[in-house]
Amino acid sequence: MSIMSETRTQTADPRTEALLDVRGVRKVYEGHGRSVEAVRDLTFTVARGELVCVVGPSGAGKTTLLKCIAGLLAPTGGEVVLEGTAVDGPSPGMAVVFQEYGRSLFPWMSVRKNVELPLKQKKLPRARRAELVHQALDAVGLGDVQSAYPWQLSGGMQQRVAIARAIAYEPHILLMDEPFAAVDAQTRADLEDLVRSLWHRLGVTTLFVTHDIDEAVYLGQRVLVLSAAPTVVLDDIAIDLPDERDQLTTRSSARFAELRAQVFAQIQRAKKHHAGADHP
Repeated sequence: MSIMSETRTQTADPRTEALLDVRGVRKVYEGHGRSVEAVRDLTFTVARGELVCVVGPSGAGKTTLLKCIAGLLAPTGGEVVLEGTAVDGPSPGMAVVFQEYGRSLFPWMSVRKNVELPLKQKKLPRARRAELVHQALDAVGLGDVQSAYPWQLSGGMQQRVAIARAIAYEPHILLMDEPFAAVDAQTRADLEDLVRSLWHRLGVTTLFVTHDIDEAVYLGQRVLVLSAAPTVVLDDIAIDLPDERDQLTTRSSARFAELRAQVFAQIQRAKKHHAGADHP
């Protein structure tokens, strides 16, 4: 099936059809004679076809959580279940887009070969690999730079290559770890709209981690607000904005401002609680 052949027709109920189930995940880092509890008890689900954003104070364990979900880091307690199977290592059903796009792309390989590399590991036939690479690069607006090298592209274009590589893999869930933090504001807005567009066209379940409250509200159907470390889910906020969004109209709406204020208030609450715990 083509990666472009699926269309998201309706929003799944976040309480049913759970594709991802995070069950009481806890992570403690041990070393140098001390232990640090980064994540205490994280429990939530992501339904098939959902776009869920995760925000929290700095140091709230967002990246630790994503690495546990991706199977890159073993949790100390609890479990991550993807499509009914416990995750105990990198899963073929997941693709990850990291913030450091420069480190995730190989500068000596062309754009086309960078996108194709994971498909070789999947042992797909050459013709199928070429088809998926072509479709993915077209989807992110880079169909005319397949022969270029990452170092010849702008930061925003490099991140588009990383996104193309992820969707070419045809994942069941796309994990994104603050992917736009290193680009300028205008490029960031363009990439946010690209994520919404790809989500609509492909229907891929997406978990998007960000430190930017406005970005989380603009992108998501739900926003999970994490507490300060040791981390728990502080709130799960439904984003009831219209499905069709644009940077000007959506962000200037009264409802956007209300939702942003709600998320901001919860993060401030988390910071104050953390400060109170540090300084009784």
